This record gives sequence, C-alpha cells and structure tokens, in this order.
Amino acid sequence: MRSSFLRADRLRRAGLLALAVGATVGLSACAGGAGTGSAAPASDAPSAGDAATRVALSYPGGIVVLDGQSLETLGDFTSEEFTRLNSAGDGRHIMVTTSEGFQVLDAGTPTAEPELTDLVFAAAKPGHVVTHGGTTVLYADGTSDSTIFDTDALLASTDELPAVETIPGVEAHHGVSIVLEDGTFLTTVGNADGRNGVVAQDESGATIAQSNDCPGVHGEGTAKDEVVVFGCENGALVYDQGTFTKLTAPDQPYGRMGNAYVSEDSALVVGDYKDDRDAEGYLLHRVALIDTAAKTQRVIDLPEGVEYTFRDIARGPGDLGYILATDGSIHVLDPATGELTASYPVIDAWEGPVEWQDAHPAIKVSGDLAYVTEPAKNAVHAVDLTTGEIVESVTLDETPNEIALTR
Repeated sequence: MRSSFLRADRLRRAGLLALAVGATVGLSACAGGAGTGSAAPASDAPSAGDAATRVALSYPGGIVVLDGQSLETLGDFTSEEFTRLNSAGDGRHIMVTTSEGFQVLDAGTPTAEPELTDLVFAAAKPGHVVTHGGTTVLYADGTSDSTIFDTDALLASTDELPAVETIPGVEAHHGVSIVLEDGTFLTTVGNADGRNGVVAQDESGATIAQSNDCPGVHGEGTAKDEVVVFGCENGALVYDQGTFTKLTAPDQPYGRMGNAYVSEDSALVVGDYKDDRDAEGYLLHRVALIDTAAKTQRVIDLPEGVEYTFRDIARGPGDLGYILATDGSIHVLDPATGELTASYPVIDAWEGPVEWQDAHPAIKVSGDLAYVTEPAKNAVHAVDLTTGEIVESVTLDETPNEIALTR
C-alpha cells in the first residue's frame, strides 16, 4: 500500500469540501467503512498462479463461474436478485455488488474450487470498482467514501479482509475514484443533485489540481502514461501530470461520454457517446475517440443498424476497439482512423433493453478471446478476435446478465 496508508483523512476532506462549495452542479441521471484483517504469511498465501481466465456471470438470484477455455460450469452460487460484477484485478477474485457492499467471489484456481465467500467490504450503495497500478478502489455512492487496498492483498488474505484505507466522501453522489502509481488520488465531486467535476490530491491530501467543468461526470479510464479520462455530458476531462484539460464534444450543449474503454498501452481512448439527452432507450449509434497525447476528441458515426450499449465495447488485440452491435456481429474499430476494419458474426440480432439493468448482450476480453453473452438463448460464446472464429459456446440453465473476468 502507499507509504501514507494510515494517514489522517481530514486534509482530503477539506480539499473536497472547498471544491464542492459554490460549484454549479449539473443534473444528470446514471444508471461505509470496510473491515480490516490480517494477511496470511506469504509462504502460505493462496495465489492466482497459473490459473486461466474465469468467467463470472450474474443471473436473477445467483452467480455462475465458468472455465475460460471450456466454458464448463465450475461453481453456481445463490445471491441477490440483481448484482453487478467487477474484476478485483488480482487474476482470481470478483467483486459482487450487493445490498451490504462489495462481496468477494473467489473464482478459484486449478487446485481450488470457486467460492462466494462471506467477506464483504461494507459500503452504502456500492458502485464503481477501479483497479490500476496495483491498487483497487471501491466507491460507495451512498457516502462517496473510497475504500483502497493493495490489489494482491486479497490473494494473501484467508478468513479476513485485507487492510484498507478509507478516504471519506464529502457529499454522496454516484462517483468514482482512482489512485495513480505515485499516490495521486483522483475523485469525482458532486452531491445528490448531480456531479460536476474532479479533484486530484497528493498523498498528504493537498490539492494538486481541480476542475468543475465536467457536468454529469461519470466513469474513468487510464490510458498510456497514466493519463486519466473522465466522461462529461458535454465532452470529456483529461488529467495528465497535474493538469486537467477539458475536451469539448462536437454536439452542444449535450454530447455525453459516460464510459471510457482504454488500453494502458495506448494513448487512444474509445468512449460511448450520446447526443440526445431525451432519446428513449439505451442504444447508441456514435462513438467518441480521444487522443490523450494530442488532447483531442472527435465523434464518429457507426453504419446504419450498428448500435450498442455501455456493455458492448471492449479493447483487445492490437489495442483495437471491439463493438458488439445489435446486428449480432463484433465490429473491429481502429481508434486511430475511426474505421471499422472487420466484422465477425457471433449472435442473433437483438434489441436494446427497456431498463439498463435488463439482461442484454455484453462483451468482455481477455487476451485474444472475447466472451460474448447472448441472453435470448441463455448462451455464452468465446470468440478468437484474431480470426473471428467462435471457439466455444455453452448454453446455461439461467439467463446471463452481468459478466466479469478474472484476467
């Protein structure tokens, strides 16, 4: 953990409060403390080891874990009616959002069976999970507290949660935080009426930089050289070495990027994009392309009939973008040119969800493999993105909704 792991939080709280007071908060809609424990000795600690990718899928009232190669079911666990799933970043664990907080799902190894553990990082309205640079940050929307721990600490823990640092929020909102490798803490600012900006602080809690020029701030993504991108309702906000730069969307006053799909080896970011605040449904037909080195943003139109939701973009081989569209194909996007360079048919054509929580097709990528859900058939497919070949498919007993991978 960072050298100042157990420092007092009051300096951070003061800095956040200074930004929050008097800020103009834009209205936006968008889809507590944690326990501490002792780690097992390193020699006895479990490890992700040579475990292959595991695929976790939520369904109404449960979670299933599949082997990433065979798609064989390795574990099936009872849970709440609707849960969200996020990788913990250590190659073995998944964070399951429940009414109590972030519950730890151990996806297992070749020598250990999957287990939905009793370990829960308590949080009021658990939200975003961010892993970067060896640190995992859990954000509680109900308090805006950020719970931080060493990503690999979960591998060393046994019956207790790893030690954490909790940075208190000021005013609760749907937000997100990230810790950079030098200890810089970036977190969104807002309140119950909306979100408006981001503040960057050093390890002492002193403000490095801040911006309130990001109405409806949502999500984050870290590109090459630790340049961080946040989505705004009128563009994007880029943090680079102590400076915020606002990128203005071509559509004003509303051109929303809500999620950034990144590769930490590329300066190019792909973002979802919505240009009509009042549009019904969740299907999108345009994509934002951001160059974090040049500090530019442009928006491209997808071909007619190619639409997607926030679950349907991923980065993969060659740092390219991969869009699972409503026509049932994975479309390969070159972020440098904005061109679609290939198309791989995978599933049947589908329609957008009525509510964002409703089960609809999703894509996640590990290495050269994309894992695609097809809720209409209770199916999951593994696709080789270098060839477009469907290498494995399985039909489940339940309808898959959320998906997360261990690596």
